[in-house]
Amino acid sequence: MIALIGALVFSALALPIPWLLGPIFSVLIAQFFIKERLRWPAVLRNTGLIIVGVAIGQQFDLSLFSDFKSLLFFMVIINILLFGFCLGIAWIISKTTSLSFKTAVAANVPGGLSQLVLFAEEEGDVNLTAVTYFHIVRVLGVVLLIPFLVSGHVVSGGTIPISLDVWQVVVLILFAAALVPLGRKIKLPVAQFLTPIVVVILLKLFSVEAAMMPSDVLHIAQVLIGAYIGLLLKPETLRLPAKVLVGGVASTVLMIALTYGTSLLIANYLDLSFATSFLSTAPGGLDQMGLLAAAVQADISVVTVFQLFRLLFIFLLILPLIKWVYRQKNPEL
Repeated sequence: MIALIGALVFSALALPIPWLLGPIFSVLIAQFFIKERLRWPAVLRNTGLIIVGVAIGQQFDLSLFSDFKSLLFFMVIINILLFGFCLGIAWIISKTTSLSFKTAVAANVPGGLSQLVLFAEEEGDVNLTAVTYFHIVRVLGVVLLIPFLVSGHVVSGGTIPISLDVWQVVVLILFAAALVPLGRKIKLPVAQFLTPIVVVILLKLFSVEAAMMPSDVLHIAQVLIGAYIGLLLKPETLRLPAKVLVGGVASTVLMIALTYGTSLLIANYLDLSFATSFLSTAPGGLDQMGLLAAAVQADISVVTVFQLFRLLFIFLLILPLIKWVYRQKNPEL
């Protein structure tokens, strides 16, 4: 009810992406006034991710890979630049707060929220609470700020048309959901989100076309995901030292500022809309940026490829490198 009230209020005020931002704001604020702990089952969030994944798969343009070399060049350069920037921020935070450099690095690497928290849990010498706080603030900052930054750059085209053949959509969603365990088994990042995308793209390769996702169903998915994101930042998380709290906000602002600059360059060189280039380089998760791309009519294919490359870059190269460096310094760990 709280999430729906937020969505309706934001919709009435004509604010950007009301069905996602409204629930985030309302649930986030409600936690500071409601004493009982609010809960949101993971199955509801996952349902929203599956629906959005199917919708993105339906809109994915396979012709993107015809010019993949140009995209790959920019993806590599941007991620090297971003990681170097993150190391600089991590060094400053480690010097100005009580956090170790390893904790600061884990807190500032812009990977997926759940994956980075899991990495922090596995490492015995990383402050889990601080890492969780930094990534929650980044998710909230990116999801809340970016829609307002790109709202004036939305590509025309309206909402996704409502199909009369709803059963095709329902069957497609259920089929994608049934294959999510397989996605988890083969270690797909954000399996609930990426598995449906891969499934629908494979169906398109075999010329299997299904009815497009109704816009009302996407609104429901946004509420399901927005309520989950709003619950991430809990009042007790704010008990960290003041310098750490400020550091989390400052690092988010700096990363968004860097993204803004790099996205302007990419938009010019690759002839992309500002919304597409910004969401492609934004330091958010694959699922959040994909959802925002669908909501503001950005080029979903480009955004998904850029964000997926970053996720793989971080988890296949950066995090193993961090572990290796610290094991060389501390062989007993």
